[in-house]
Amino acid sequence: MSDDTKKPYKLGRRGLLKGLGAGAAALGFPTLWLPRTAYAQTSPRGSVEHLIYIRLGGGFRFTTAFNADVAEEFNPFGRSSERAPGTEWGVGELIGRASWLEGEEGTARVDLGMEKVTAFTNEICVLPCVDHEPFSARADGNHGTGLERFLTGYVGGTTSFLTFLNYGMREKVAQEAAQGRTVLPAFSLGEAGMTLGAGIYAGYRPPVLDGGGFERFGFDPDSNLPEWATTLAGKQDMRLRDRLHPALRNSVEAYQQTREATRAYGRIFRDPLLRVNANSPDEADGISNRDLVSMFGDDGVGRNVALALRLFHFGCPAVFLNQGFYDFHSNEEEGLSAEIDQANRLLSGLRAALKRMQHPKGGSYWDKTLVVMGSEFGRTGNGNRFNSANGSDHSSDFATRWMSMPMMGGVISALGKGGKMLGGVRSSDLKGTGQVYSYRSVLKTMLDLLGADHSTVFPADNPIQDIFT
Repeated sequence: MSDDTKKPYKLGRRGLLKGLGAGAAALGFPTLWLPRTAYAQTSPRGSVEHLIYIRLGGGFRFTTAFNADVAEEFNPFGRSSERAPGTEWGVGELIGRASWLEGEEGTARVDLGMEKVTAFTNEICVLPCVDHEPFSARADGNHGTGLERFLTGYVGGTTSFLTFLNYGMREKVAQEAAQGRTVLPAFSLGEAGMTLGAGIYAGYRPPVLDGGGFERFGFDPDSNLPEWATTLAGKQDMRLRDRLHPALRNSVEAYQQTREATRAYGRIFRDPLLRVNANSPDEADGISNRDLVSMFGDDGVGRNVALALRLFHFGCPAVFLNQGFYDFHSNEEEGLSAEIDQANRLLSGLRAALKRMQHPKGGSYWDKTLVVMGSEFGRTGNGNRFNSANGSDHSSDFATRWMSMPMMGGVISALGKGGKMLGGVRSSDLKGTGQVYSYRSVLKTMLDLLGADHSTVFPADNPIQDIFT
């Protein structure tokens, strides 16, 4: 039984708009720019516009999927013989599962470009040895602290990854606003733990949306006011501002900007494109919501992925979501296959959809999007294929320690890292035979690719240069 009992926090319409408005208010305050020291960055910094970050929930047995060329005790399901040419990393037999390509609906998905993951493993890069703390004596196999590390980088971390990202994108957001454009921040779909932030980061916490869409944002308060009333209210605000001492005007100006930003966000949230559940056949960016739901499914996870792609249309830089629940202390032999089957569907659907979708800045969304999967830790059979309940556990060994994280997207292919394995393990005992990367370095790499300022983030960790050399 899992001890991961955290429930996602649900944010309503008013709370969401309030949170977004707070971020806009922070941008409205004057800023004192000072010279700063240079910080490590990669050569393709800022080459990615969007990130889809998927957590395989509950602790994922990576050796059954993305690091499968190992002893049977670590991968009791076997290796796939269908891996694409040029694939270096260990492709598990479970990666070949594709029930969603069967039958008449499966034929329609093939027509949309979906394939088995084994057909494009040479477009996926895998880091087989990602560790929370590479210099610690043992793995962190605790659900609570492992998840804290995953979401914030540290045990007890007070700032989540998406908050760091929104903060790091603040200059870009301000530049867009100066051009009269409103862009959405990063979103967390159903995971409140990804929305922490305090101090200078407090105003940049991402909104968390649980429920799969923006159907409740159908009411437009401005539409009920005549134009003269809106004009009158605006002039009253300006008169109030002008009567104040200049030193006291900042708060009023920030309020005015926040209210206007809230109106702008509201207009976006009411856009029919974000009604992914409406099953519309109308195309946007080269694909319809009906096609997206067909590709990803109409369950909660499928709708979240479809919604993520639509949020990108409005400038959202990143979306985080959870998929599956892999805490199989029992019945893993039967239950794991179905969970990975859904993960395979998401990877296949994302690849097909991103390659079909045309980006407003030119090229395809595939060219400008990074897809990353991870979990709070790996899993172990403690020397056996399964534990006594036909499941797996998490302790302090290498199987728990290594998170073999896959990355996919146009930037990976452009850098010649498709199919590559950066590092490796000894198949008999999983001892690392190459580079071990800190999990914070992975987070910092994603920030760097998105062009986010990470000079204040994880000072002891640098972006992973091996991806880009």
